[in-house]
Amino acid sequence: MVEGSTEEERIKFKKVFANLPDKVRSEDIILVIDKKPYTWNAVYLEVNNDTQLGKQMLKKLKEINIL
Repeated sequence: MVEGSTEEERIKFKKVFANLPDKVRSEDIILVIDKKPYTWNAVYLEVNNDTQLGKQMLKKLKEINIL
């Protein structure tokens, strides 16, 4: 089980996301989890819906110093 993400991490992600151009959001892959690639938009949907996958994604983004 993934540790719960903090609201602070969710806010940081949303600030980064908001400053990205639309083309980057939809085309650029930001994470690969379990051999599946995720774009910024896909990560946003998971984080915004506060899913377990979204929490895992936030953890990975923090590990790679994006958050």
